[in-house]
Amino acid sequence: MKPVILAEKPSQAKAYADAFSVKRHEGYLELLPSPIFSEGAYITWGIGHLVELKEPKEYDPKWAKWSLASLPILPDRYEFQVAKGKTKQFAIVKKLIKATDTVINACDVDREGSNIFYSIYYQTGAKNQTIKRLWINSLEVDEVRKGFSNLQDNRKDLLMYEEAKARQISDWLVGMNGSRLYSLLLQARGIREVFSIGRVQSPTVYLIYQRQKEIEAFVSEPFYEIEATFTAKNGTYKGKAKAKDSKREIIRDLLAKHNIHPKSPGVLTSVETIDKRTPPPQLHALSTLQATANRLWKTSPANVLKTMQGLYEKKLVTYPRTDSRYITPSEFTYLAGQVTEYQQLIGHTFPVASLAPKKRYVDSSKVQEHYAIIPTKKIPSQGVLAGLSTIERNLYEEVVRTTLAMFHTDYLYTETKVTTDVNNLPFFTIGKTERDKGWKALFVRSAKENDKDKDEPTLPPLVMHEPVESDIGIKEGKTMPPKPYTEGQLIAMMKTCGKLVEDKKETDILKEIEGLGTEATRSGIIETIKRHNYIDVTKNIVSITDKGRILCQAIEGNLLASPSMTAKWEAYLRKIGNGEGTGERFLGSIAKFIYSLLEEVPGQLKSQKIDIKLTSTSTASSSSAPVQNGIVACPACKQGTIVARKEFYGCSSYASGCKQTFPAVFLKKKLTPAQVKLLCTKGKTNVIKGFVSNSDKKFDASLTLVNGKINIEFNS
Repeated sequence: MKPVILAEKPSQAKAYADAFSVKRHEGYLELLPSPIFSEGAYITWGIGHLVELKEPKEYDPKWAKWSLASLPILPDRYEFQVAKGKTKQFAIVKKLIKATDTVINACDVDREGSNIFYSIYYQTGAKNQTIKRLWINSLEVDEVRKGFSNLQDNRKDLLMYEEAKARQISDWLVGMNGSRLYSLLLQARGIREVFSIGRVQSPTVYLIYQRQKEIEAFVSEPFYEIEATFTAKNGTYKGKAKAKDSKREIIRDLLAKHNIHPKSPGVLTSVETIDKRTPPPQLHALSTLQATANRLWKTSPANVLKTMQGLYEKKLVTYPRTDSRYITPSEFTYLAGQVTEYQQLIGHTFPVASLAPKKRYVDSSKVQEHYAIIPTKKIPSQGVLAGLSTIERNLYEEVVRTTLAMFHTDYLYTETKVTTDVNNLPFFTIGKTERDKGWKALFVRSAKENDKDKDEPTLPPLVMHEPVESDIGIKEGKTMPPKPYTEGQLIAMMKTCGKLVEDKKETDILKEIEGLGTEATRSGIIETIKRHNYIDVTKNIVSITDKGRILCQAIEGNLLASPSMTAKWEAYLRKIGNGEGTGERFLGSIAKFIYSLLEEVPGQLKSQKIDIKLTSTSTASSSSAPVQNGIVACPACKQGTIVARKEFYGCSSYASGCKQTFPAVFLKKKLTPAQVKLLCTKGKTNVIKGFVSNSDKKFDASLTLVNGKINIEFNS
């Protein structure tokens, strides 16, 4: 019998078929006999997920309507169905699979690929076929042929499927129960909106909310330092004394103690130079490529993954959904053999420093399912390169440059540490002199890459005991709030969120599993929370929305707000993938968690403070009037509380005569409850960015509260 090859999607099937002679049919391809398939073979495909979990109402009619009384949703067994609109392709797949004795899983080589294959296979009702696994990292013709000549058994594949299925069902259970529970309880408080709850998405939103709260609660404080500009024989340089205080008079007294005036002369008492080097960067994993692309070109992580998948299917790069930054000697051999061709692709030639593999890049022990993202053996023509979109070209060249960097020399520079004495008060200076740009020459196409090296200034030639002229003064600065996340930084935050967990054991687990989500799913999680209107991304800056704030205030103090829950669950899911745990036991713990939610959340929400009002929602009725708790005690009457109204913030004692109000929008900038709270408690906000003047000019400023009125305070 001819074996049946199941690919994940049509483009993947076509890439496999390019390695053979084929005949085309509706919904599948027929491979003609070849040395690999002596009788030929059939290739068919899914369209992503042909099969999905049934909706709750398919199990029990009582689950069709959202009600607290019908919870929990915990079916005795989990059933799947063919996805809507995909019945025709499923019928083709089913007919082919049931007519063969050998099926080859050629879906993506990851857990989700295993899940897609087995959910389709079991849905066909087929039994007792021999199942083999295609395991490749490149869609190049020779790699495809090699992969089909060396098919693996399905032992590892089945474990990956069991892990993926347990993850899929657990996410379904948490989503179905948690979303209904919180949405219904919040609707009872007048907030008529649907709140999607997720095992990974909810703690992710909460971490963003925490950062934004830190920013909004931050009150900038002044500080004072002593800074000098020194003029030596061969040029000028700057120095700072190790003195920093929030009170100007303390710094002024220090200068007086040393009898220092603005023009007091100095002398160089130490000039220390150290030769340093920076090795080339490691190869890219998906997350590092997403972070780089977001920083350089503001490309969203989701778009990076989509584009890289396209480049993979064009056979220009290796498998993109990888968390490894290492390759094996096999990949290094072909890369080393084509260094010149890769150099010509980017128009940058350089002498190869070494063709010997280094552990920093080549280490088989650190390569599991996939190796790092590298260019394939295929060298595209200039015509092919010209046909790539801007983002495709940027990402492809980034992969090529990073790969070439491991054949380049180290970046060499000299660090100079200078001490200048002025009346026994030392001033310190650090500068650097570039000696050899080395691998950094590959990245001159990016100004931002070069900006990294400008943190330390270049110093003029300086000599020990050299006298210098001085211009000394007190410099005023201000403490700065934490910066909001960019989309690219969200990926890093999700990977490293273990440092935000206090329990050391859970921190270790989060480090081991690399935080929230997986390399392949993080960008999708970000897109999901954007789609649910929990976050907003404007000019690459991530901010929490009012809906997101309500969600976070509702789940505060619950495991849904903490990466700890994910740490515990992910640890056990890994055990399933390693054959050390079972899906049944894991789903049993999920059921216990859901019961605890149903028992605890109603009471928690009664005492939870929800101080946000949604002015318009997709599901709100015109008659709904959300009940809001006070934001802060009224600074005017001291009796009422400031609450959010439709177009302003006002005192709850308005009927008793208090007229204290705050605009919801001030100079075209929306004021948040946290900022209003700062005005009422501290009399001043942190610096708020994006006010627009009457002449349509943007500016940044703090707001102050004076005699019940808002004033603008510009920060020098």
